[in-house]
Amino acid sequence: MTDRPPPTRPDTPIDELRARLVADLTDAARTWLDQALNEAAAHPGTHGPISVWELRLAEAGRRCGPAHAEAARVLILHAARADADALTRVYRQGTADERRAVLHALLHLVPGPDALPLVEDALRTNDTRLLAAAVGSYAARHLDTRAWRHAVLKCLFTGVSVDEVADLPRRAHGDTELARMLGDFAAERTAAGRAVPDGLFRVLALTESATSDTTGDPHGKES
Repeated sequence: MTDRPPPTRPDTPIDELRARLVADLTDAARTWLDQALNEAAAHPGTHGPISVWELRLAEAGRRCGPAHAEAARVLILHAARADADALTRVYRQGTADERRAVLHALLHLVPGPDALPLVEDALRTNDTRLLAAAVGSYAARHLDTRAWRHAVLKCLFTGVSVDEVADLPRRAHGDTELARMLGDFAAERTAAGRAVPDGLFRVLALTESATSDTTGDPHGKES
């Protein structure tokens, strides 16, 4: 395995994700991954107490290395055609690393909002790695406006970079309520003698636009 960074972002198309991951793996890891994906595709459901592909999720870190385990897990979940119920089971029973992979796989596997409870659960934690995974493209597509605003504030509060918030420019554009919430948060931090995160000013700038641009919110009711 090389020392290059992980193959690419989790919302990368599956075929590209696999190609870039395979290019970074050793021969042994590549062989293991091929076998794991073939097993998952051949036996996508639950067989016995636990399916074979779920066991492979647990092995991914040891087999592919920590830098590549997450991409491998996303590929295995995709090969297994895991639906919202299967993803929920893996999330509830898995390690933090496996939960991150589930959150990153949602965009590829769940077309509707059925898996939002997993995103909402991750957003209630203070695990910054889970939070970063929770505000990806699936959340950008399906979280309602109120929940999405609070997710942005949670990132700022916990130190998660706003770069992790998928589709941030579009969703923040012209959002005067988000601007108000950011202003209140900044005022509270200043009053407490604490630094205001730089990311707050970046998001605030995105909210500044004519109110005529904000009509017809497709993501849910205002808070």
